[in-house]
Amino acid sequence: MTTINHWIDNSQQLAELCEQLQDATELAIDTEFMRSDTFFAKLALIQLSDGEQCWLIDTPAIEQLQPLTALLNGPQLTLVFHSCGEDLEVLDQVLSVRPKKLFDSQVAAGIVNIGYSMGYARLVENMLQIELGKEDTRSDWLARPLSDRQKRYAADDVLYLFRIYKLLLELLEQQQRQSWFAEEMLDLQRVAAERREALDYYLRVKGAWRLDALSLAVLKRLCEWRERAARALDKPRSHIVKDNVLLELANNKPTHMSQLHQIDDWYSRSVKRFGEQVLQEIANVDHNDLPDELPQPLSRAVSDVMKKMRVSINELAENQAIPKELMCNKKELESILRTTVEGKCVWPVRLVDGWRGSMVIPALQLVIDSSDAL
Repeated sequence: MTTINHWIDNSQQLAELCEQLQDATELAIDTEFMRSDTFFAKLALIQLSDGEQCWLIDTPAIEQLQPLTALLNGPQLTLVFHSCGEDLEVLDQVLSVRPKKLFDSQVAAGIVNIGYSMGYARLVENMLQIELGKEDTRSDWLARPLSDRQKRYAADDVLYLFRIYKLLLELLEQQQRQSWFAEEMLDLQRVAAERREALDYYLRVKGAWRLDALSLAVLKRLCEWRERAARALDKPRSHIVKDNVLLELANNKPTHMSQLHQIDDWYSRSVKRFGEQVLQEIANVDHNDLPDELPQPLSRAVSDVMKKMRVSINELAENQAIPKELMCNKKELESILRTTVEGKCVWPVRLVDGWRGSMVIPALQLVIDSSDAL
């Protein structure tokens, strides 16, 4: 298969490309970016393909990127990714791109039971019997000029992706699972929106469940402050304050700088820079608006019920020829068990409203009904 690759590195070329592609309804896309000591990723390259041609867009070299934003946000355009989570984040941060239509080949491969969470190279080998080189996986994509080998690697990421996309569409239709896949794409967009807000980061801090309501309110406020600071300074969260330090601050609620300097894992320079802000955030916590305390880990008896649920899910997945990981996740099982222990089982919305519900809910209900621990 002969493919034409184009290198786009100025505003005029980009504008002409976007005009050429303005009526496109499907494009394979990938990004190359670097993230080391910054909060925001540094976008180094965007690759596009319509299945016949590939365009490598040198984003750092181009001043006027607005035409690309308009193209990728087009309401008629389906953007085809492989494992789109980080790509969506980077495109949103750098270009304000929030695609209207998504196709994630990694998710589709799971739905049609090719494999769950399969890497791109492995999927290409599985579906096209083509082995891709891995030499440039860890390239410095911000360095210029890129080598011919790097450019070929980048082009392959979208060239074969477009071909896989067409094959996966056929398989989804053959297995009558298009509606299942459509639900998964909507869920991906929902998750991307939640990550943009990042208002629930405090729930992910290890050990937060041990905090009382007031301490949890302090942790929540400090996490929100750190998020603003990290974005404003373009520094990783841990360069502002580490999670374990936030947990200690929430527990102890210091009121003086001298107390901050006694924290082992918070560097003196960082204390001097952010200490007063931290003390102010702690002092400003609203004692009349406290969050609910987080649930404790499941008891051993209830954990045993979860194991039985997992066995049931595994059997169901095998019968339906779909990876077990797509049926029901650990967080959902925990939620089901907690609400059951509290007296009224509440099924997660994704199960009630989605394609899984008619299969998963009856299977799990049988486990619940037969358990003496609930």
